[in-house]
Amino acid sequence: MRAYVDQLRTFARAHASAQPFNITIDDLYEWMAGQQWSRETRRARKVTLRGFYGWAVETGRVERDPTERLPVVRAGDPVARPATEEDLSAALAGADDERWRLAIRISAELGLRRGEVAQIHSADIVTGSDGDWLTVHGKGSKLRRVPLSQSLALTLRTLPVGYVFPGRIVERQRHTVTAGHISARYLGKKISELLPPGVTMHALRHRFATRAYNVNRDVFTVQRLLGHASAATTQRYVQVSDERMRALVEETTR
Repeated sequence: MRAYVDQLRTFARAHASAQPFNITIDDLYEWMAGQQWSRETRRARKVTLRGFYGWAVETGRVERDPTERLPVVRAGDPVARPATEEDLSAALAGADDERWRLAIRISAELGLRRGEVAQIHSADIVTGSDGDWLTVHGKGSKLRRVPLSQSLALTLRTLPVGYVFPGRIVERQRHTVTAGHISARYLGKKISELLPPGVTMHALRHRFATRAYNVNRDVFTVQRLLGHASAATTQRYVQVSDERMRALVEETTR
């Protein structure tokens, strides 16, 4: 939501002299045509504008959505950008706070989004007949379960009751309490600072997806672990190595 708002503000600044509900299809064409964007960025900006003007139509602020006639921007080719083992090792070595080290491990070993990592609570760790599981609070308030390794489960269970990554401490009626959990944006910023330049926390999720898929090529299980609505989205997270492609070609010639 923050990203959508930021994108709308950028659009608003570019049309500061116009009323938001007087924007025409020509205004949209001129603005979008003048940007040197990648296909994915262009597609994201269109989605943002469609959402805004769709809401404007539903609430009676405009009679017709000016974005309806914008051309289709198809999704780009899948480009997975997983963090390397060197990236992960450097981040773990550079983390002088155990919280950030744990967040890096969770993202790299479970493939959780930054918002999902930020929301982990001690109550989300559940023991079943087959081991420990983590209840993940995903996008759109969707819940899913992912299995925990013994090492991660042990680390999480040694922490105090409450949020694993608590928010700021505040004073209320002479008592010191924590205000919920840390924000996803702040957590992502701190982890990205520990990773090499150009590598983000999300790259750790790509790393997990690639490693998990390469275990047995089971894209549907990886899809469930990542919390994706479709396997097509999961495929965009998986990087197929040159070695794997060569091995498959050689297998077909035997």
